[in-house]
Amino acid sequence: MLNRKLFAIGLIAGIMGGCFAFAAIYAITKHNTSISSVSKPIQFVDTSGIYTLQSAFVQVAKMVKPAVVMITTEKIVTYRYWNPFEFEDDFFNRFFEDFGIPRFRQKQPKTYKKKQEGLGSGFIVDPDGYILTNNHVIQGVDKILVKLMDSEKKYEAKIVGTDSRTDLALIKIDANRRLPTVVLGDSDSIEIGEWAIAIGNPMGLEETVTVGVISAKGRSVLGTSPYEDFIQTDAAINPGNSGGPLVNIKGEVIGINTAIIAPYMAQNIGFAIPINIAKKVFRELKSTGKVTRGFLGVYLQPLTEDLAASFGLKETKGALVSTVMPDTPAEKAGLKEGDIILEFDGKPVSDVKDLQKKVADAKVGDVVTLGVWRDKKKITLPIKIAERPEEETIAKRSDKETNEQSWRGLKVADITDEIRKKFNISPDIKGVIVINVEPGSPADECEIIPGTIIRKIENTMISGLKDFQSITSKIDKKSPVTLWIQQEGTNRFCVLKGEK
Repeated sequence: MLNRKLFAIGLIAGIMGGCFAFAAIYAITKHNTSISSVSKPIQFVDTSGIYTLQSAFVQVAKMVKPAVVMITTEKIVTYRYWNPFEFEDDFFNRFFEDFGIPRFRQKQPKTYKKKQEGLGSGFIVDPDGYILTNNHVIQGVDKILVKLMDSEKKYEAKIVGTDSRTDLALIKIDANRRLPTVVLGDSDSIEIGEWAIAIGNPMGLEETVTVGVISAKGRSVLGTSPYEDFIQTDAAINPGNSGGPLVNIKGEVIGINTAIIAPYMAQNIGFAIPINIAKKVFRELKSTGKVTRGFLGVYLQPLTEDLAASFGLKETKGALVSTVMPDTPAEKAGLKEGDIILEFDGKPVSDVKDLQKKVADAKVGDVVTLGVWRDKKKITLPIKIAERPEEETIAKRSDKETNEQSWRGLKVADITDEIRKKFNISPDIKGVIVINVEPGSPADECEIIPGTIIRKIENTMISGLKDFQSITSKIDKKSPVTLWIQQEGTNRFCVLKGEK
């Protein structure tokens, strides 16, 4: 009886043990199967169009890159230096004089020349070899070399025309064959958030493509021109990209990469000139070598809420005339300081920038009507559009009222009794005094500084500002000019370079 009970207990224990073992084996097997399934490669299914977008970027690069060029420039720069062992100051002169040794003469600075190279980008807009780029890429250089994507040869380019006001330039190479060109888009139709693709040669890395979006439109950030209307993008732009194209997802050029915010201040904030501005510049540069713009002859300032209220206006729309230049269409039409221009040729003026653009685009010789707010009522004035003169000429017109004159980077004035007393200038010293020097100008290269007295131009002594104006107005702007100047008590000669 006892044996039967033991046998039954053993049988039940065996069955239960088998069940537990089977369960354990099943669990382990299931776990291993799960691990094995996770380790298999993921099969990605493109349900969102990512591969399609990637293909679009690839196609844009293939379409645009053949028409993008690398531009290198060369310029011979003259450097000046003094040998410290040849320079004798008053202390050493007095020391040697005490021993009966004659005073040493101060040595003139020595010079040496060095080739300076620059880098930029551009793109072909005409199969005959016309290339658009930035003016600052080729300004003031001695040689321009262009390298195409499909060749290691460098072609020397000639300048067809430049427009400093928009920072654009048109150059041309002779490749003896038809060249690939870009497709120009419509920058007025772009929207913030659209794809933007920059192509160029940053840091000399050829055919670089970077991708971002249109971050903003209508930016005016550099303050170098009243015509600034930049497209902002976060597509990476670096030195060497200047002059290269900014294109949309269809491969159409919508802008010309021009400037960036310094990397130590911010990252990926770049600016491009809208291609619609460049189209007009390209057409005029190709046909005439220059860009013609309309001109009124006024200085403007924006309307603040306080100013608008003081003039009896409820809105800040319009442009306030702060100065009317003499001998200009504005003066002849009867515009006055304090007038607010509300309309131009029947179209409302939103602000100063809007008016400047409307005037620039106006046809020279046309008579347009200005809607003007004066003495708290609206009047109309007809005005004949003139051609905008060179900046130097505009400066001269402005200087007539300030008794100052600008020329080749110099701003000079008469030597008044007050100036003579302040700077201890002898009464027998005649000429004009330099009150400002533009950085990078011919005057700056000649190391002229404020306080310098210009006594002679070429072989003619000058007694004052009228002589200076009379002589400089007759000098060819491309010709070098020799000046005799007094600087820090010492007379010396220097040569101001002409325009290239």
